[in-house]
Amino acid sequence: MKLHQVSSIFWHSTVKCHAVLWPCPAAATGHDVRAWAQAGFQAVGFDLAPSAIRLAREKTPANVPASFEQRNFLGDDPPTSFDWLFEHTLFCAIDPEQRDAYVRAVDRWLKPEANFLAVFYMIPDKDGPPYGTTRDEILRRFSPRFDLLQEWIPRSYPNRTGLEWMTWWQRKS
Repeated sequence: MKLHQVSSIFWHSTVKCHAVLWPCPAAATGHDVRAWAQAGFQAVGFDLAPSAIRLAREKTPANVPASFEQRNFLGDDPPTSFDWLFEHTLFCAIDPEQRDAYVRAVDRWLKPEANFLAVFYMIPDKDGPPYGTTRDEILRRFSPRFDLLQEWIPRSYPNRTGLEWMTWWQRKS
């Protein structure tokens, strides 16, 4: 399967996969979830904040098949095992002490050999959020559980140009 960027902020598969469940942890107002749903995926967004879920639902037109649930991605068990998981700069919002829990959560929410698509915000900041990270840290944390299939620099918001790293991983079986 090939992935390509179709706008300045979202990506979709060149092959429509209607059976794929595509969760987005930290859904915020739901923009990414709606984009995946409009691209033909069965997309569900999760967020810890009830206000984010309420706002995401309010902003989602009735004809867009996106859903939103309040869940703690790090601590809750997933409602099902997923084929894909997408995150856009969630890793940088998590306290570095919780990053191993984040990797375990990604692993827990995905089926064996499922895919993880992530946009990491590559900044050096130590005070956060957002907290800084490096390519080496991400590889060190994810490589024991995931194989890196592809990586690239995505088109970004103007203030993030060159600071985001897009990765496509596959969960090891």
